[in-house]
Amino acid sequence: MEFGAAIYGHGPQLARGSCLNFDADFREAVLIRKIKSGKYRLYSRKKDPKTGKRRNLGTFDTREQAEKHERAVQFFKRHG
Repeated sequence: MEFGAAIYGHGPQLARGSCLNFDADFREAVLIRKIKSGKYRLYSRKKDPKTGKRRNLGTFDTREQAEKHERAVQFFKRHG
């Protein structure tokens, strides 16, 4: 089945393609990526308007460390 093709028998939402928007939103929400060195890098949610790239918020040995740091960033972002 082609990406974006209507999926019959699974309700009108999937047939209209709203799941495609969800997939694109989900990919943008992924902030932790594995890099070539085998480590994990945490990126900002927002893109820099000048460069069009996401800001590097740190590189970590394990995904768990990156997730822990992401929670700390979110906490300080809201609790200053």
